[in-house]
Amino acid sequence: MSTTASPLSLETNGAAPTGNLDISVSRAELLRELTAAQSVVERKTTIPILSNFLFEAAGDRLTITATDLDQSLRTSCPARVKKPGACTVPARKLYDYIRLLPEGEISIKLMDNHWVQIRAGRSNTKMVGMARANFPQVPEFPAASAIKIAAPALRSMVSKTIFAISSEESRYTLNGALLVLKAESMAMVATDGHRLAHIERLGETLEGITGEKKTLIPRKALGELQSLLASGSGEDDDFVEFADDETTLFFRMGGRVLTSRKLTGQFPNYEAVLPRDNNKFVIVRSEDLMGALQRVAQFADERSGAIKIRLEQNELRISSSSTDSGESEDIIETPYNYDPLVVGFNSQYLIDFLKAIGNTGEVRLEFKDAQSAGQMRPEDANEDQKYRYILMPMRI
Repeated sequence: MSTTASPLSLETNGAAPTGNLDISVSRAELLRELTAAQSVVERKTTIPILSNFLFEAAGDRLTITATDLDQSLRTSCPARVKKPGACTVPARKLYDYIRLLPEGEISIKLMDNHWVQIRAGRSNTKMVGMARANFPQVPEFPAASAIKIAAPALRSMVSKTIFAISSEESRYTLNGALLVLKAESMAMVATDGHRLAHIERLGETLEGITGEKKTLIPRKALGELQSLLASGSGEDDDFVEFADDETTLFFRMGGRVLTSRKLTGQFPNYEAVLPRDNNKFVIVRSEDLMGALQRVAQFADERSGAIKIRLEQNELRISSSSTDSGESEDIIETPYNYDPLVVGFNSQYLIDFLKAIGNTGEVRLEFKDAQSAGQMRPEDANEDQKYRYILMPMRI
């Protein structure tokens, strides 16, 4: 049974410019857009056209499209268009070549037999392209139904959940993060079955939403979104416009549009696993905890990464041992006045959380007992952002 629907077909777009493209473009501007687009290109594809960029020139813009049929990125840069037209160029080869050229103007011209000539200063190169007609059609951004999301808020939510997404292909509903949009808040949650990251931002204003809108975003698309949000395209970077249809998700940032096929299936009921009565807690400096974890993890069992957390009167002990490498223990002094508790966790999962919060400030570790899920959260007074990380304990 197919679990996904592909929005991209190998039909061609009849409305695209045709003719012998002839343009000149600034190397810096072209390279910036190729850098954004090249990560979408499939390295090892059985469909040769997918390893190419589609170039379309019209008016005063060059539009660049890359796709692997699961997702696509369309971006553009200013160009002096002598002749409008379209061509396809081997993506990796072009990107590597443009990077090696000196600053200045580059002229790009479509020749016979789909060859593309690239001239810059004294460099003259011809690359073997493919027929524009073979390039898949990429869906258009449905502007009418788009929702504006603050870019910094989205960037923060992605970075605080993406690491908890499952990488096991068989668990396809866990291969993405769930975005939950409401009129005045938004949340994102990801889990791999062993841990769960949940962030909620209150005090947001999302127009065009009544009730609740839930969308499952694939890990690959989130990774692409993360790098686009980090690089920015210089224009309209404050907001991301998000839209979807039955098969496709769309994200528009400035002049760039990322599309991704939707993940189908039901995301698990994560609210059922959020701990309710973790009444034993300890607060420690993130930096102290990170240092202790990284040292002790060196001596944890390589396969499981298991470390032991022991809470006793006013101290937190972290320890590990393995027959291959030895044993290690670190002690952090901190107020703790509950019954002693010993619980085991995967050390890397704890380190991932501390990295996600930037390893600053204080964190609160909350427990019920050795068999129940532990919860970690930043101990700060940010009322508008609630971030928590739930971890299943390990048998040790």
